[in-house]
Amino acid sequence: MDKTLQHINSENLTGYRKELVEKAKSAALKAYAPYSNFKIGAAVLMSDGQIYTASNQENAAFGECICAERVTLLYATANNPDVAPKAMAIAAINNGSFTEQIITPCGACRQVFAEMEKRYKSPIELILYSTNESVLVNSAADLLPLSFSYGIMEQ
Repeated sequence: MDKTLQHINSENLTGYRKELVEKAKSAALKAYAPYSNFKIGAAVLMSDGQIYTASNQENAAFGECICAERVTLLYATANNPDVAPKAMAIAAINNGSFTEQIITPCGACRQVFAEMEKRYKSPIELILYSTNESVLVNSAADLLPLSFSYGIMEQ
């Protein structure tokens, strides 16, 4: 994939990308989102071939909600600290149907992606799914080019 962002018909996804999207969609169905009814699922492929999935989890104290992307990525790396994440698919359901427009990670998730790419010295490809198209992102850093990093505190 040469471009930073590549738009592709979701029906044309193949291989690990298709598998990750299907698993992200299944994870979205398990989301706990009684307040927003906006359910998000994520699936991460690790460099050893393992795939982990999770969904967003809401709470009546809205500040305590956690996004699917962070639940998935942090669970996977906590249980496999020496294995780098390779790719993640994200899918969303709004009011009972998968979204027709892609959703992108929030700022907090983008910062966690940036930290993981730095930690593992490896990009994490993102597959942002919608029923109309998917957007492939070479590296999560492409979504947050000016991320906060520890090096700033060392100055």
